[in-house]
Amino acid sequence: MNLKEKAHWVWLETLGIHRRAPETRLASSLSSIEIFVALYYGGVLRINPNNPRDENRDRCIISKGHGSICMYPILADLGFFPLEELKHVCESGSFLGGIPDPVIPGYETVNGSLGHGLGVGTGMAFGLKRKGSDRSVFVVAGDGELHEGANWEAIMFAAQHKLDNLHLIVDQNNISMLGYTDDIVSHGDLSSRLSAFGWDCLEVQGHDVLAVQSVLHQLKSVSGGKPKALIARTLKGRGVPGLENASLSHIINPKPELIDSLLEKFK
Repeated sequence: MNLKEKAHWVWLETLGIHRRAPETRLASSLSSIEIFVALYYGGVLRINPNNPRDENRDRCIISKGHGSICMYPILADLGFFPLEELKHVCESGSFLGGIPDPVIPGYETVNGSLGHGLGVGTGMAFGLKRKGSDRSVFVVAGDGELHEGANWEAIMFAAQHKLDNLHLIVDQNNISMLGYTDDIVSHGDLSSRLSAFGWDCLEVQGHDVLAVQSVLHQLKSVSGGKPKALIARTLKGRGVPGLENASLSHIINPKPELIDSLLEKFK
């Protein structure tokens, strides 16, 4: 499978979904595409589209739920639900809403208020360890939500209990809802901070899907008694003029004619 081609297809599909349902968060979803493509197409996650709650699955907690509309085409393409459903996002009667929840096959948790996915994932990892399971837990979080203190409670808990089945992937696009994260509460050198809390941490160019895939496999293969983190350096609103890396991209909706032109140019 060509992961670069798949990531481009997901980018186009995400634009199309936002064109039809402008209440979805576009910029946050564009920064995380290669992360999800690597996870779901790159052989990292053990999943079963025919039985999304299969006990033998790896768990993927999408903490930045609002920024995962790009997951809709991925899950449909993998067979979790029909591709036809992508035409009805945010329509009355559709289970594909502007903010995902577990009614969607393939989603594990409620993804409303930010900052709680890591705590949930840590609990899952702890429970799986206690059961003697070799299944892994992945948590995809935005760097902005790391401003929430609950994350750091989970980070300390995971290190103390040696949860090496837990993997945190930070979509580090450097922009929160109302501006750049460094202007609100700077994370400084996030890798060093996580390492100081007892985590193994690696960094990657988050839009190089092959590099993301490689590092995720590397992290998953390590079982040294430490939880693991991947800092993926990304661009919020990637590929959309006026949206990419704009300080208020979280709440900006591109004009429909701009999206139409991008879809026509890059299809």
